[in-house]
Amino acid sequence: MTQLHPQRLLKIAQFELVRLFLTKRGLLAVAAFAICWLLILRYPIGQAVSLISSPEIAELAQQVFGAIGLSKLLDWPEAELAMYWLIALYSFPSFCLFLCSDQLVGDKQRGTLRFLSLRATRNEMLFGRFLGQVFILAALLIVTLVAAVAVMAFREPALLMTGLSRSFMLFCYLLIAVLPFIALMTLLNTFARSARLTVVLAVLFFAGGNIVVGLLSWQIPAMAMLNYIFPGVQLDQMAGQNAGLFNSIAIPVIQTVVMLALAQRIFARSSL
Repeated sequence: MTQLHPQRLLKIAQFELVRLFLTKRGLLAVAAFAICWLLILRYPIGQAVSLISSPEIAELAQQVFGAIGLSKLLDWPEAELAMYWLIALYSFPSFCLFLCSDQLVGDKQRGTLRFLSLRATRNEMLFGRFLGQVFILAALLIVTLVAAVAVMAFREPALLMTGLSRSFMLFCYLLIAVLPFIALMTLLNTFARSARLTVVLAVLFFAGGNIVVGLLSWQIPAMAMLNYIFPGVQLDQMAGQNAGLFNSIAIPVIQTVVMLALAQRIFARSSL
C-alpha cells in the first residue's frame, strides 16, 4: 500500500463536508434529515416520559421490552436518551446507505477522478472519502444528541450532567456501529456505475444475502457464522444493552477493516 499523506487525506475529507453542507443538493438532504429529526424529537423523544409513566403504557412497555430484551432501557432515568438510543441505532445505519452512496461513482462518471489522481493517490482518494463520510455522520450524531439532551434537560435540569455522560457513551457506540455501513458503501462505490446502483446493491446484499445465509444455516447450522459478514449483525444485542465489548466494538471494527481492505484492492485495479 502506498504511503498516505495526512494533509491530502484531510483535504479530501473536508471536501465531503463542503459537498454536503455548502451545496444545494447537500442542503436539501440536510433539510430533509432535520425535518425528520424535529418530528422525532417532538413526539417519540419529547413524549418518552409521559408515555412510560402512564400505568397502562408502562405495563405494556415492560411486557414488550422484556420480551425483546430491551427491559434495561426502562431503568434509565434519562428516558429521552433511551428513546433516542433505540431510534438512532437503527435509523443512522439505514441513513448511511443513502447518504454515503456517492463517494466515488459521481466523480468517476464525470471523469474528475482522473484529474484528482494527479494530486492524490488512489488510496488517499478512497480513504479520504471514507473519512469524510465518518466526519459527516459524527457531526449529525452530535447535533441530534445535543438536541435530545436539550429536550431532557428542559424536562429535568438535574439530569443534565448524567445525561451528558451517557450521551458521550452513546455517541461512541453509535459512531462505531455505523462504520461498517460506511465502509460497505465505499466498497460498492469501487465498482458500481452510479449512486443509485450502490443503494440497490446494498439492499440486495442485505436482503438477498440474509435469505441465502438463512437457507444455508437451515441446512448446515455452522453456516450461521456467515451472518457476521453483514454490518449491523450486533445491533439487536446493542439495543438492549446486552452486547459485550466484542460485539459492540470489535465486530464492527473488523467488518470495517475487511471491507476497506477489499475496496482498496478493487479500486487499485479499476480504471478511472
